[in-house]
Amino acid sequence: MSQELEMRMIELETRQAFQDDSLQALNDVIVEQSRVIERLQLQVAELIKRYEEMAGQQGGGEEEAPPPHY
Repeated sequence: MSQELEMRMIELETRQAFQDDSLQALNDVIVEQSRVIERLQLQVAELIKRYEEMAGQQGGGEEEAPPPHY
């Protein structure tokens, strides 16, 4: 194998190794973001549930009387 061809092969192998590392790092970030999104969705669902419970306890559906200045 010529020295030029060998240098090109080494360069390509180096690039591939770097790209493999980059892809793994990006995948790790995506997995962590998916976990964060899932936790946030659960928290939002819980907040909606609490809000609906509180709204129901305050006579939900009944309109409040207008303020005295009307």
